[in-house]
Amino acid sequence: MLKSNVVLLSALVSCALISGCKDDKQSHVSIEFMHSSVEQERQAVITKLITRFEKENPGITVKQVPVEEDAYNTKVITLARSGSLPEVIETSHDYAKVMDKEQLIDRDAVADVIQNVGESAFYGGVLRIVRTEDSAAWTGVPVSAWIGGIWYRKDVLAKAGLEEPKNWQQLLTVAQKLNDPASKKYGIALPTAESVLTEQSFSQFALSNQANVFDAQGKITLDTPEMAQALEYYRALAANTMPGSNDIMEVKDAFMNGTAPMAIYSTYILPAVIKEGEPQNVGFVVPTEKTSAVYGMLTSLTITSGQKAEETEAAEKFVTFMEQADNIADWVMMSPGAALPVNKAVVNTPVWKENDVINALGDLPYQLIAKLPNIQVFGAVGDKNFTRMGDVTGSGVVSSLVHNVTVGNASLSSALKESQKKLDTLVEQR
Repeated sequence: MLKSNVVLLSALVSCALISGCKDDKQSHVSIEFMHSSVEQERQAVITKLITRFEKENPGITVKQVPVEEDAYNTKVITLARSGSLPEVIETSHDYAKVMDKEQLIDRDAVADVIQNVGESAFYGGVLRIVRTEDSAAWTGVPVSAWIGGIWYRKDVLAKAGLEEPKNWQQLLTVAQKLNDPASKKYGIALPTAESVLTEQSFSQFALSNQANVFDAQGKITLDTPEMAQALEYYRALAANTMPGSNDIMEVKDAFMNGTAPMAIYSTYILPAVIKEGEPQNVGFVVPTEKTSAVYGMLTSLTITSGQKAEETEAAEKFVTFMEQADNIADWVMMSPGAALPVNKAVVNTPVWKENDVINALGDLPYQLIAKLPNIQVFGAVGDKNFTRMGDVTGSGVVSSLVHNVTVGNASLSSALKESQKKLDTLVEQR
Protein backbone atom coordinates (compact mmCIF):
# COMPACT_ATOMS: atom_id res chain seq x y z
CA MET A 1 0.00 0.00 0.00
CA LEU A 2 2.80 2.37 0.93
CA LYS A 3 4.63 1.51 -2.30
CA SER A 4 1.52 2.39 -4.33
CA ASN A 5 1.26 5.78 -2.66
CA VAL A 6 4.93 6.49 -3.38
CA VAL A 7 4.44 5.60 -7.05
CA LEU A 8 1.34 7.81 -7.25
CA LEU A 9 3.16 10.71 -5.60
CA SER A 10 6.06 10.34 -8.04
CA ALA A 11 3.65 10.40 -10.96
CA LEU A 12 1.99 13.56 -9.67
CA VAL A 13 5.36 15.26 -9.19
CA SER A 14 6.38 14.29 -12.71
CA CYS A 15 3.10 15.66 -14.03
CA ALA A 16 3.69 18.93 -12.19
CA LEU A 17 7.21 19.24 -13.55
CA ILE A 18 6.23 18.47 -17.13
CA SER A 19 2.88 20.21 -17.53
CA GLY A 20 2.16 22.23 -14.45
CA CYS A 21 -0.35 19.59 -13.22
CA LYS A 22 -2.53 20.13 -16.31
CA ASP A 23 -4.10 17.33 -18.23
CA ASP A 24 -1.84 15.75 -20.84
CA LYS A 25 -4.40 16.77 -23.48
CA GLN A 26 -3.90 20.13 -25.12
CA SER A 27 -6.31 22.78 -23.85
CA HIS A 28 -9.19 23.15 -26.30
CA VAL A 29 -10.95 26.35 -27.42
CA SER A 30 -14.33 26.52 -29.15
CA ILE A 31 -15.42 29.60 -31.10
CA GLU A 32 -18.45 30.46 -33.21
CA PHE A 33 -18.54 31.93 -36.71
CA MET A 34 -21.75 33.72 -37.66
CA HIS A 35 -22.41 34.25 -41.37
CA SER A 36 -25.29 34.75 -43.82
CA SER A 37 -24.56 31.81 -46.13
CA VAL A 38 -27.62 29.72 -45.35
CA GLU A 39 -27.62 27.90 -48.70
CA GLN A 40 -26.46 24.29 -48.42
CA GLU A 41 -23.83 24.58 -51.16
CA ARG A 42 -22.29 27.62 -49.47
CA GLN A 43 -22.33 26.02 -46.06
CA ALA A 44 -20.50 23.08 -47.63
CA VAL A 45 -17.72 25.43 -48.76
CA ILE A 46 -17.48 27.00 -45.32
CA THR A 47 -17.46 23.54 -43.72
CA LYS A 48 -14.52 22.62 -45.94
CA LEU A 49 -12.68 25.78 -44.87
CA ILE A 50 -13.36 25.12 -41.19
CA THR A 51 -12.22 21.50 -41.52
CA ARG A 52 -9.02 22.72 -43.15
CA PHE A 53 -8.48 25.23 -40.35
CA GLU A 54 -9.15 22.75 -37.56
CA LYS A 55 -6.70 20.30 -39.09
CA GLU A 56 -4.00 22.98 -38.96
CA ASN A 57 -5.12 24.08 -35.48
CA PRO A 58 -6.12 20.92 -33.57
CA GLY A 59 -6.71 22.86 -30.36
CA ILE A 60 -9.51 24.99 -31.87
CA THR A 61 -13.06 24.08 -32.88
CA VAL A 62 -15.14 26.44 -35.03
CA LYS A 63 -18.92 26.17 -35.02
CA GLN A 64 -20.95 27.69 -37.86
CA VAL A 65 -23.89 29.95 -37.00
CA PRO A 66 -25.71 30.57 -40.31
CA VAL A 67 -28.40 33.27 -40.11
CA GLU A 68 -30.82 34.48 -42.80
CA GLU A 69 -29.84 37.87 -44.17
CA ASP A 70 -33.20 39.48 -43.30
CA ALA A 71 -32.81 38.50 -39.64
CA TYR A 72 -29.08 39.14 -39.42
CA ASN A 73 -28.88 42.55 -37.75
CA THR A 74 -31.61 41.68 -35.28
CA LYS A 75 -29.78 38.48 -34.38
CA VAL A 76 -26.57 40.40 -33.65
CA ILE A 77 -28.45 42.75 -31.32
CA THR A 78 -30.20 39.85 -29.54
CA LEU A 79 -26.96 37.94 -29.04
CA ALA A 80 -25.15 41.06 -27.84
CA ARG A 81 -27.80 41.74 -25.21
CA SER A 82 -27.56 38.18 -23.92
CA GLY A 83 -23.76 38.33 -23.84
CA SER A 84 -23.41 35.47 -26.30
CA LEU A 85 -22.03 37.08 -29.46
CA PRO A 86 -20.07 34.69 -31.71
CA GLU A 87 -16.36 35.43 -31.69
CA VAL A 88 -16.24 35.96 -35.48
CA ILE A 89 -19.04 37.65 -37.45
CA GLU A 90 -19.41 38.27 -41.17
CA THR A 91 -20.69 41.82 -41.63
CA SER A 92 -21.11 44.55 -44.24
CA HIS A 93 -19.02 47.67 -43.79
CA ASP A 94 -22.25 49.55 -43.08
CA TYR A 95 -23.37 47.36 -40.21
CA ALA A 96 -19.84 47.07 -38.85
CA LYS A 97 -20.00 50.80 -38.14
CA VAL A 98 -23.11 50.20 -36.04
CA MET A 99 -21.35 47.40 -34.17
CA ASP A 100 -18.35 49.63 -33.56
CA LYS A 101 -20.60 52.40 -32.23
CA GLU A 102 -22.03 49.91 -29.74
CA GLN A 103 -18.49 48.80 -28.80
CA LEU A 104 -19.11 45.25 -30.01
CA ILE A 105 -15.86 45.04 -32.00
CA ASP A 106 -12.45 44.17 -30.63
CA ARG A 107 -10.48 46.82 -32.51
CA ASP A 108 -7.12 45.53 -31.33
CA ALA A 109 -7.84 42.00 -32.53
CA VAL A 110 -8.97 43.25 -35.94
CA ALA A 111 -5.83 45.40 -36.21
CA ASP A 112 -3.66 42.42 -35.28
CA VAL A 113 -5.11 40.38 -38.15
CA ILE A 114 -4.74 43.19 -40.70
CA GLN A 115 -1.14 43.71 -39.64
CA ASN A 116 -0.49 39.95 -39.84
CA VAL A 117 -2.02 39.74 -43.30
CA GLY A 118 -0.39 43.03 -44.36
CA GLU A 119 -2.15 46.21 -45.46
CA SER A 120 -0.52 45.83 -48.88
CA ALA A 121 -2.37 42.52 -49.36
CA PHE A 122 -5.57 44.46 -50.10
CA TYR A 123 -6.42 46.49 -53.18
CA GLY A 124 -5.93 50.24 -52.77
CA GLY A 125 -8.84 52.08 -51.18
CA VAL A 126 -10.42 48.98 -49.64
CA LEU A 127 -9.17 49.45 -46.07
CA ARG A 128 -10.29 53.09 -46.15
CA ILE A 129 -13.93 51.94 -46.31
CA VAL A 130 -13.59 49.93 -43.09
CA ARG A 131 -11.92 52.73 -41.13
CA THR A 132 -13.59 53.76 -37.88
CA GLU A 133 -15.09 57.21 -37.38
CA ASP A 134 -12.03 58.40 -35.47
CA SER A 135 -9.86 56.93 -38.26
CA ALA A 136 -7.76 55.20 -35.59
CA ALA A 137 -8.77 51.60 -36.31
CA TRP A 138 -10.70 49.25 -38.59
CA THR A 139 -14.13 47.70 -38.13
CA GLY A 140 -13.29 44.40 -39.81
CA VAL A 141 -10.98 42.47 -42.11
CA PRO A 142 -12.33 42.77 -45.70
CA VAL A 143 -12.98 39.50 -47.55
CA SER A 144 -15.05 40.50 -50.60
CA ALA A 145 -16.99 43.32 -52.21
CA TRP A 146 -19.65 44.11 -54.77
CA ILE A 147 -19.84 47.34 -56.72
CA GLY A 148 -22.52 49.17 -58.67
CA GLY A 149 -22.49 51.14 -61.89
CA ILE A 150 -23.88 51.29 -65.42
CA TRP A 151 -24.36 47.98 -67.24
CA TYR A 152 -24.99 48.21 -70.98
CA ARG A 153 -25.61 46.03 -74.01
CA LYS A 154 -22.68 46.47 -76.37
CA ASP A 155 -24.63 45.37 -79.46
CA VAL A 156 -27.48 47.84 -78.86
CA LEU A 157 -25.12 50.78 -78.46
CA ALA A 158 -23.08 49.69 -81.48
CA LYS A 159 -26.20 49.36 -83.65
CA ALA A 160 -27.19 52.92 -82.68
CA GLY A 161 -23.66 54.16 -83.42
CA LEU A 162 -23.05 55.05 -79.78
CA GLU A 163 -19.87 54.60 -77.77
CA GLU A 164 -19.51 53.61 -74.14
CA PRO A 165 -20.48 56.68 -72.05
CA LYS A 166 -17.51 57.91 -70.04
CA ASN A 167 -19.00 61.01 -68.41
CA TRP A 168 -22.36 62.38 -67.31
CA GLN A 169 -23.22 64.15 -70.54
CA GLN A 170 -22.35 61.14 -72.67
CA LEU A 171 -24.51 58.89 -70.47
CA LEU A 172 -27.46 61.27 -70.71
CA THR A 173 -27.04 61.54 -74.49
CA VAL A 174 -26.98 57.76 -74.92
CA ALA A 175 -30.05 57.34 -72.67
CA GLN A 176 -31.96 60.01 -74.60
CA LYS A 177 -31.13 58.52 -78.01
CA LEU A 178 -32.16 55.02 -76.94
CA ASN A 179 -35.32 56.15 -75.17
CA ASP A 180 -38.54 55.22 -77.01
CA PRO A 181 -41.40 55.19 -74.49
CA ALA A 182 -44.02 54.96 -77.24
CA SER A 183 -42.66 51.48 -77.99
CA LYS A 184 -42.18 50.77 -74.26
CA LYS A 185 -38.44 50.88 -74.71
CA TYR A 186 -36.39 53.06 -72.38
CA GLY A 187 -32.89 54.49 -72.44
CA ILE A 188 -31.89 53.31 -68.97
CA ALA A 189 -33.33 51.35 -66.05
CA LEU A 190 -32.82 53.73 -63.14
CA PRO A 191 -33.76 53.22 -59.47
CA THR A 192 -36.27 55.86 -58.34
CA ALA A 193 -38.20 54.14 -55.53
CA GLU A 194 -37.91 55.14 -51.88
CA SER A 195 -35.33 52.42 -51.29
CA VAL A 196 -31.72 51.78 -50.32
CA LEU A 197 -30.88 50.96 -53.96
CA THR A 198 -31.97 54.46 -55.00
CA GLU A 199 -29.76 56.05 -52.34
CA GLN A 200 -26.81 53.88 -53.37
CA SER A 201 -27.27 54.63 -57.08
CA PHE A 202 -27.69 58.36 -56.57
CA SER A 203 -24.66 58.47 -54.25
CA GLN A 204 -22.34 57.61 -57.15
CA PHE A 205 -23.40 60.71 -59.04
CA ALA A 206 -23.34 62.96 -55.97
CA LEU A 207 -19.89 61.80 -54.87
CA SER A 208 -18.60 62.10 -58.43
CA ASN A 209 -19.62 65.76 -58.17
CA GLN A 210 -17.87 66.03 -54.78
CA ALA A 211 -21.16 66.18 -52.87
CA ASN A 212 -21.44 64.19 -49.63
CA VAL A 213 -24.00 63.91 -46.84
CA PHE A 214 -21.39 64.85 -44.21
CA ASP A 215 -18.41 67.18 -44.23
CA ALA A 216 -15.13 66.47 -42.41
CA GLN A 217 -16.54 67.95 -39.18
CA GLY A 218 -19.57 65.65 -39.27
CA LYS A 219 -22.11 68.31 -40.26
CA ILE A 220 -24.95 67.50 -42.67
CA THR A 221 -24.21 68.92 -46.12
CA LEU A 222 -27.22 67.88 -48.20
CA ASP A 223 -28.35 71.31 -49.31
CA THR A 224 -25.32 72.37 -51.35
CA PRO A 225 -24.83 73.51 -54.97
CA GLU A 226 -22.90 70.29 -55.73
CA MET A 227 -25.72 68.10 -54.39
CA ALA A 228 -28.29 70.16 -56.28
CA GLN A 229 -26.36 69.64 -59.53
CA ALA A 230 -26.21 65.90 -58.98
CA LEU A 231 -29.92 65.74 -58.17
CA GLU A 232 -30.81 67.80 -61.23
CA TYR A 233 -28.76 65.45 -63.38
CA TYR A 234 -30.36 62.35 -61.85
CA ARG A 235 -33.80 63.82 -62.59
CA ALA A 236 -32.81 64.42 -66.22
CA LEU A 237 -31.58 60.83 -66.46
CA ALA A 238 -34.78 59.55 -64.85
CA ALA A 239 -36.78 61.12 -67.68
CA ASN A 240 -35.44 58.26 -69.80
CA THR A 241 -36.43 55.38 -67.53
CA MET A 242 -39.61 53.38 -66.95
CA PRO A 243 -42.52 55.33 -65.41
CA GLY A 244 -43.32 54.96 -61.74
CA SER A 245 -41.15 53.90 -58.82
CA ASN A 246 -38.44 51.51 -59.92
CA ASP A 247 -36.60 49.31 -57.46
CA ILE A 248 -34.43 46.17 -57.58
CA MET A 249 -36.79 43.88 -59.50
CA GLU A 250 -37.99 46.52 -61.98
CA VAL A 251 -34.45 47.61 -62.84
CA LYS A 252 -33.10 44.07 -63.18
CA ASP A 253 -36.08 42.81 -65.20
CA ALA A 254 -35.97 45.77 -67.59
CA PHE A 255 -32.32 45.14 -68.38
CA MET A 256 -32.65 41.38 -68.68
CA ASN A 257 -35.79 41.39 -70.86
CA GLY A 258 -34.50 44.09 -73.22
CA THR A 259 -36.83 46.88 -72.12
CA ALA A 260 -33.74 48.98 -71.33
CA PRO A 261 -30.25 48.42 -72.80
CA MET A 262 -28.62 50.17 -69.82
CA ALA A 263 -29.19 49.82 -66.08
CA ILE A 264 -27.73 50.89 -62.77
CA TYR A 265 -27.22 47.72 -60.74
CA SER A 266 -24.64 45.83 -58.71
CA THR A 267 -22.34 43.03 -59.84
CA TYR A 268 -25.03 40.64 -58.61
CA ILE A 269 -26.68 41.04 -61.98
CA LEU A 270 -23.93 38.87 -63.50
CA PRO A 271 -25.40 35.45 -62.60
CA ALA A 272 -28.48 36.35 -64.69
CA VAL A 273 -26.27 37.68 -67.49
CA ILE A 274 -24.26 34.44 -67.55
CA LYS A 275 -27.43 32.34 -67.52
CA GLU A 276 -28.60 34.35 -70.53
CA GLY A 277 -25.58 33.02 -72.40
CA GLU A 278 -23.94 36.18 -73.78
CA PRO A 279 -21.80 37.66 -71.00
CA GLN A 280 -19.27 39.10 -73.45
CA ASN A 281 -22.02 41.37 -74.82
CA VAL A 282 -22.37 43.21 -71.51
CA GLY A 283 -20.15 46.13 -70.55
CA PHE A 284 -19.71 48.07 -67.31
CA VAL A 285 -18.82 51.71 -66.78
CA VAL A 286 -18.99 54.36 -64.08
CA PRO A 287 -19.39 57.77 -65.76
CA THR A 288 -17.22 60.41 -64.10
CA GLU A 289 -17.92 64.09 -63.49
CA LYS A 290 -15.35 65.83 -61.24
CA THR A 291 -13.97 62.59 -59.80
CA SER A 292 -14.48 58.86 -60.19
CA ALA A 293 -16.92 57.45 -57.63
CA VAL A 294 -17.99 53.82 -57.51
CA TYR A 295 -20.56 52.68 -54.96
CA GLY A 296 -19.38 49.51 -53.29
CA MET A 297 -20.35 47.29 -50.37
CA LEU A 298 -17.55 45.52 -48.53
CA THR A 299 -18.01 42.30 -46.60
CA SER A 300 -15.67 41.80 -43.67
CA LEU A 301 -14.99 39.32 -40.92
CA THR A 302 -14.93 41.10 -37.59
CA ILE A 303 -13.90 39.89 -34.15
CA THR A 304 -16.22 40.71 -31.28
CA SER A 305 -15.33 42.26 -27.94
CA GLY A 306 -15.86 40.82 -24.49
CA GLN A 307 -14.49 37.37 -25.25
CA LYS A 308 -11.99 35.36 -23.21
CA ALA A 309 -8.35 35.90 -24.19
CA GLU A 310 -7.99 32.38 -25.58
CA GLU A 311 -11.18 32.79 -27.64
CA THR A 312 -9.99 36.09 -29.11
CA GLU A 313 -6.64 34.51 -29.94
CA ALA A 314 -8.42 31.62 -31.68
CA ALA A 315 -10.62 34.09 -33.57
CA GLU A 316 -7.56 35.98 -34.78
CA LYS A 317 -6.03 32.74 -36.02
CA PHE A 318 -9.22 31.82 -37.86
CA VAL A 319 -9.65 35.19 -39.61
CA THR A 320 -5.96 35.26 -40.53
CA PHE A 321 -6.35 31.74 -41.94
CA MET A 322 -9.36 32.87 -43.98
CA GLU A 323 -7.25 35.58 -45.64
CA GLN A 324 -4.71 33.07 -46.98
CA ALA A 325 -4.81 32.89 -50.79
CA ASP A 326 -6.53 29.53 -51.36
CA ASN A 327 -8.94 30.00 -48.46
CA ILE A 328 -10.10 33.49 -49.37
CA ALA A 329 -10.41 32.35 -52.99
CA ASP A 330 -12.83 29.60 -51.93
CA TRP A 331 -14.85 32.19 -50.01
CA VAL A 332 -15.05 34.69 -52.88
CA MET A 333 -15.84 32.02 -55.45
CA MET A 334 -19.04 31.06 -53.67
CA SER A 335 -20.40 33.92 -55.84
CA PRO A 336 -18.04 34.08 -58.84
CA GLY A 337 -18.21 37.39 -60.67
CA ALA A 338 -20.84 38.83 -58.34
CA ALA A 339 -18.51 38.98 -55.32
CA LEU A 340 -15.18 40.59 -56.11
CA PRO A 341 -11.92 39.72 -54.35
CA VAL A 342 -10.44 42.49 -52.21
CA ASN A 343 -7.32 40.48 -51.43
CA LYS A 344 -4.83 40.63 -54.32
CA ALA A 345 -3.80 37.00 -53.85
CA VAL A 346 -7.12 35.59 -55.09
CA VAL A 347 -6.58 36.24 -58.81
CA ASN A 348 -3.36 34.20 -58.75
CA THR A 349 -4.99 31.04 -57.40
CA PRO A 350 -6.13 28.05 -59.50
CA VAL A 351 -9.58 28.43 -57.92
CA TRP A 352 -9.93 31.80 -59.67
CA LYS A 353 -8.04 31.07 -62.88
CA GLU A 354 -9.84 27.80 -63.61
CA ASN A 355 -13.36 28.97 -62.74
CA ASP A 356 -15.78 28.64 -65.67
CA VAL A 357 -17.73 31.78 -64.76
CA ILE A 358 -14.64 33.96 -64.51
CA ASN A 359 -13.34 32.63 -67.82
CA ALA A 360 -16.72 33.19 -69.49
CA LEU A 361 -16.66 36.85 -68.42
CA GLY A 362 -13.32 37.48 -70.12
CA ASP A 363 -11.68 40.74 -69.04
CA LEU A 364 -14.76 42.01 -67.19
CA PRO A 365 -13.82 40.70 -63.70
CA TYR A 366 -10.46 42.47 -63.95
CA GLN A 367 -12.16 45.67 -65.12
CA LEU A 368 -14.44 45.48 -62.10
CA ILE A 369 -11.56 44.84 -59.70
CA ALA A 370 -9.78 47.88 -61.15
CA LYS A 371 -12.68 50.02 -59.88
CA LEU A 372 -12.12 49.06 -56.23
CA PRO A 373 -9.73 51.95 -55.47
CA ASN A 374 -12.51 54.34 -56.56
CA ILE A 375 -15.10 53.10 -54.04
CA GLN A 376 -16.77 56.02 -52.32
CA VAL A 377 -19.77 55.98 -50.01
CA PHE A 378 -21.92 58.61 -48.35
CA GLY A 379 -20.65 59.35 -44.85
CA ALA A 380 -17.02 58.50 -45.62
CA VAL A 381 -14.90 61.64 -45.63
CA GLY A 382 -11.17 61.10 -45.97
CA ASP A 383 -10.29 58.40 -43.44
CA LYS A 384 -13.41 59.02 -41.37
CA ASN A 385 -16.55 56.89 -41.65
CA PHE A 386 -19.36 58.56 -39.73
CA THR A 387 -21.46 55.99 -37.89
CA ARG A 388 -24.49 58.30 -38.07
CA MET A 389 -24.69 57.54 -41.79
CA GLY A 390 -26.53 54.39 -40.76
CA ASP A 391 -29.19 56.56 -39.13
CA VAL A 392 -29.38 58.69 -42.28
CA THR A 393 -29.92 55.66 -44.53
CA GLY A 394 -32.37 54.15 -42.06
CA SER A 395 -34.42 57.34 -42.05
CA GLY A 396 -34.99 57.09 -45.82
CA VAL A 397 -34.56 60.84 -46.21
CA VAL A 398 -32.09 60.65 -49.12
CA SER A 399 -34.03 58.04 -51.12
CA SER A 400 -37.28 59.97 -50.50
CA LEU A 401 -35.58 63.12 -51.73
CA VAL A 402 -34.56 61.41 -54.98
CA HIS A 403 -38.00 59.81 -55.38
CA ASN A 404 -39.86 63.09 -54.80
CA VAL A 405 -37.73 64.99 -57.30
CA THR A 406 -37.85 62.31 -60.02
CA VAL A 407 -41.20 60.49 -59.74
CA GLY A 408 -42.99 63.23 -57.80
CA ASN A 409 -41.50 66.11 -59.82
CA ALA A 410 -41.10 68.13 -56.62
CA SER A 411 -39.24 71.43 -56.52
CA LEU A 412 -35.57 70.57 -56.30
CA SER A 413 -34.68 73.56 -54.12
CA SER A 414 -37.56 73.05 -51.68
CA ALA A 415 -36.96 69.30 -51.45
CA LEU A 416 -33.29 69.80 -50.63
CA LYS A 417 -34.00 72.37 -47.92
CA GLU A 418 -36.67 70.17 -46.34
CA SER A 419 -34.41 67.10 -46.41
CA GLN A 420 -31.53 69.09 -44.90
CA LYS A 421 -33.78 70.11 -41.98
CA LYS A 422 -34.90 66.52 -41.42
CA LEU A 423 -31.34 65.24 -41.30
CA ASP A 424 -30.18 68.12 -39.07
CA THR A 425 -32.91 67.18 -36.61
CA LEU A 426 -32.08 63.49 -36.86
CA VAL A 427 -28.37 64.02 -36.15
CA GLU A 428 -29.08 66.41 -33.26
CA GLN A 429 -31.30 63.80 -31.60
CA ARG A 430 -28.60 61.09 -31.73
